[in-house]
Amino acid sequence: MTGRRLSVRQAVWPIRGVFTISRGSRTEARTLIAEIAAGGAVGRGECTPYARYGESLESVAAQIESVAQAIADGADRPGLEALLPPGAARNAVDCALWDLEAKLAGVPAWAVAGIPEPGPVTTVYTLSLDTVERMGEAARQSAHRPLLKLKLTGDGDLERVQAVRANAPASRLVVDANEAWSIGHLERFGPAFAALGVELIEQPLKASEDDALKGFESPIPLCADESCHDTASLDRCAGKYAMVNIKLDKAGGLTEALRLRAAARERGFAVMVGCMVASSLAMAPATLVAQGAEVVDLDGPLLLAQDHDPALRYDGATVYPPEPALWG
Repeated sequence: MTGRRLSVRQAVWPIRGVFTISRGSRTEARTLIAEIAAGGAVGRGECTPYARYGESLESVAAQIESVAQAIADGADRPGLEALLPPGAARNAVDCALWDLEAKLAGVPAWAVAGIPEPGPVTTVYTLSLDTVERMGEAARQSAHRPLLKLKLTGDGDLERVQAVRANAPASRLVVDANEAWSIGHLERFGPAFAALGVELIEQPLKASEDDALKGFESPIPLCADESCHDTASLDRCAGKYAMVNIKLDKAGGLTEALRLRAAARERGFAVMVGCMVASSLAMAPATLVAQGAEVVDLDGPLLLAQDHDPALRYDGATVYPPEPALWG
């Protein structure tokens, strides 16, 4: 369809309290929402530019605007892949195209994708990096949740995990170092964390330094996040990681995320589906990718003080597929 109008706008989502990882803290999430209008319908997609990947709100907005004419001329999802690289900009436009196609066809996005109807999934709940005492208290308040994800940073992490385990004895635990560890941290923490019941360690080393994981025998499975963006990343993840974290903002949208999930499975990787801190609109397409994943990390809206209306439905740790009024 020609004559489509692509626009982009910024959204600001206040965070409940402060969200901290090894790279820093913030009190709000700033996202970009791409909208494509055609035939009386509007398709939407939301992305989170990430400085770690050289992105800013301004640079990603410019990327989105750069394809406006191509979209107006009829560029489709495969054509978009030739116009934009994997990343936040392509994610927003790709998901908007999926949403628009579903709305114009009058069928759900999962039917457009030719995949089974999605069902509810269980998401992790993230505990922000903090002092030992505060992470222990946060764990106590979240001890009813079945799966907790701990943001870590290096020295002091053993005490943090011990405090969380003491205050949430029944919760399953995964940890995320966000590239902040050395191989020495991994060697030291691995056995101790295994004894505490930690089930997964996400991105312990910098992506540029993770060749140190070749041949390393970890007592806990390792998951690639910053080291895995799209299907082309799988070769360099082989022999280092047991699992890959699929995020729409890294992959460049739902189209590549579904492709990456299939390719990862074929290569023998377990699958985690993750997110940036963002709203329900950003999470909605990822619920399609999350079906059957070993770990689902789509708790972004749970960390926010405001969200879309309608928003994704969360019932404790259970997240349900989106209503068409939100996306798809």
